[in-house]
Amino acid sequence: MTTPTTSLPLAARADDLVGSVIDSSTSLLARQSHDIVRFAMGSPAAEAIPTRALAEVSATALGVHRPDSFDYAATEGDMPLREALVAALEGTTDATTLDRVTITSGGMQGLDLACKLFVDPGDLVTVESPTYTNGSATALSYQAQLLEVPVDQEGMDVDALVALVDHAGRTPKAIYTVPTFQNPSGTSLSLARRHQLLEVAREWGSLVIDDDPYGMLRFAGEPVPSLHQLADGDPLVFSVRTFSKIVAPGLRVGWVDTDPSLQRLLINAKQAMDTCTNLPAQRMLEGFLREGYLAEHLTRTRAAYHERKVAMQQALTEHFGDLARWTDPEGGFFLWVTFDPAVDTEALFEVALAEGVAYIPGNAFSPSRRFPDALRLCFASTPPPRIAEGVARLRAAVDRLAG
Repeated sequence: MTTPTTSLPLAARADDLVGSVIDSSTSLLARQSHDIVRFAMGSPAAEAIPTRALAEVSATALGVHRPDSFDYAATEGDMPLREALVAALEGTTDATTLDRVTITSGGMQGLDLACKLFVDPGDLVTVESPTYTNGSATALSYQAQLLEVPVDQEGMDVDALVALVDHAGRTPKAIYTVPTFQNPSGTSLSLARRHQLLEVAREWGSLVIDDDPYGMLRFAGEPVPSLHQLADGDPLVFSVRTFSKIVAPGLRVGWVDTDPSLQRLLINAKQAMDTCTNLPAQRMLEGFLREGYLAEHLTRTRAAYHERKVAMQQALTEHFGDLARWTDPEGGFFLWVTFDPAVDTEALFEVALAEGVAYIPGNAFSPSRRFPDALRLCFASTPPPRIAEGVARLRAAVDRLAG
């Protein structure tokens, strides 16, 4: 006999656990039996994952003579990985020091730790609009009140942020941003706006949650300093990074870069979550970095993702030149497509799935559902011929819906 859910003594926060449309798409697609071009999940291409290099370093890191690799690890991260990561980041816009680095179970744990340490129920948290679904969902799970800030071709509109905060009558506890090749729009926060954002955050005393999983995947344009670099050690900047987009998502390893004074709190919070991050995966990544595989791997993947972005834009021009407009990212994984005249992309979703193509509807990226006529397409995970096929199927779905 099943006890009705309504009789269970759920915590008040349970109502704010909204889940992720993006992550749920993985299960949905697994249940389909027909051929589907998968533009939905923001994942590296299977062929882009450096399986050969990971297998080679695994033989050493996880071999029969290393049984300690399957033990518990230090909560703040295995020291060899932390040292290798600091060495690999030297000379980059994310250069750091050992006392600032805490290893996490993917970037999502970094976001959770930021909210766990700083967000109280009822606190105001600003998010980009559109924004990464899991980021806003994490803030909601700690019962934050969200304030959506528009995004344009230069990323978050910081002038609009200031105006919205003024109208709200209170300053935000945290400002959540994906500043580089933003998920879902693909746009990047301009240098001027990065400086402006840090300035207003300091004025307000607001934490900046700097979620930058795509910064190493620039394939065009001029590099822009990260918020981490521009902040120059400011404790108000809490930087979240991950190996999921640049190496392999299944490893579930990331890191946060924070003021050293926070590490004891991070350790305490993490010990109440998972004790430590997967040690075998940490040892694999340590070998991957130590052996110098990362630079060559990034060179290959950047070139491949640039080719795929161009292929998707060409296919969109062919099939949707009269129906939509889309962004032109200089890196990362995503294009943001807006229909004009409007198309209900939630109604379109099931039709598109039947036609053999999957995407994420625009409303998934706004807590207040502001983007019913938009959708996100991931170009990174699909080769150019399949991209062309998938976009053609999407046009067939649009015509069928209108039919």
